[in-house]
Amino acid sequence: MAARVNYICSCFFHRNIYLQKYKYHVHYYDEQKFIEDYSETFLRWNCTDEDLASILREVKSEVERRKNRGKEHVKRCEMVQKLYQRLDPPLYTLDESYFHSDFLRITKYCRDELSPTMEGLLQMISKEEASRVYSFPVFTDEFCRRFLDELDHFERSDLPKGRPNTMNNTGILLAELGFDDHFMNRFREHYLQPLSALLYPEWTGSSGLDSHRSHIVTYDATGPTDRTDVGLSTHFDNAEVSLSVSLGKEYSDGELYFGEMKGVVVSNPRLYPYYHKIGRGVIHRGQHMHGAMDITDGTRYNIIVWMRSSSVRNKLCPRCDQSPTLIPFEGYGDGFTKQLM
Repeated sequence: MAARVNYICSCFFHRNIYLQKYKYHVHYYDEQKFIEDYSETFLRWNCTDEDLASILREVKSEVERRKNRGKEHVKRCEMVQKLYQRLDPPLYTLDESYFHSDFLRITKYCRDELSPTMEGLLQMISKEEASRVYSFPVFTDEFCRRFLDELDHFERSDLPKGRPNTMNNTGILLAELGFDDHFMNRFREHYLQPLSALLYPEWTGSSGLDSHRSHIVTYDATGPTDRTDVGLSTHFDNAEVSLSVSLGKEYSDGELYFGEMKGVVVSNPRLYPYYHKIGRGVIHRGQHMHGAMDITDGTRYNIIVWMRSSSVRNKLCPRCDQSPTLIPFEGYGDGFTKQLM
């Protein structure tokens, strides 16, 4: 069987570039167009010539980083595989003992029941206040503790660490740590796909959720503010369906919040909070706008799983909302597939 070719949409190099200082997303194609497109925004920010020069350096640097993302990802994977001494090797192979018993019952119903229904599923999971947002226990406390120990062990190493995206200063890409082959792939295919297909059939599509990207985000109120994150601005995910599970540790505040779906404008917008509990997951549509309020004390770690459906995104790229212009990409792609003629 031929290896799957990874693709990205060409918009990846130009769109949704996050300016940390201003907490604002921009698009960049060339310098002149960029200055013209955002001239009023720069005036509103009272940008000096020095500020504008700094913004341009940041944006151009991010464009270059994206161009090299695939190659750098492959290099980091090879280096970690060769040099990293795992603290808890069995943890890298998924075992049902890691799961809360309620999660096993929920996913067994979705996977093995002859005719599972939404009504039956809703008797086993919690419907949150935001539209089509649900929560349920996922991992045991013991698994969360072991996973955090492994993350701490890796963070203390001198090995390079790929960060999740431009919005996060910290975090870990789980594929680079080695969790995809025997853990995350099975987690998605055997447990999350049947659950998501019942909750969001229009977002799983005919292909199902056939790829993913998983990472750790860290919110730390104890570290230096220029190198750690305490919250996350409103955004959408590059995913059809997203899952977030809190691993701990001790922290205060920092609730997740949900608004409307991307592109939906309402006259009286409202935010709906979700309060994390260790081991419990919250699942939602990737295009559902959301963010994280600042934690005020301690540190919180979350596993984030962005699940992609090629049959859905091959029709409409979730980043640019257009038919994707596909480009082969080294390393991991963004869940697109291309039909060979």
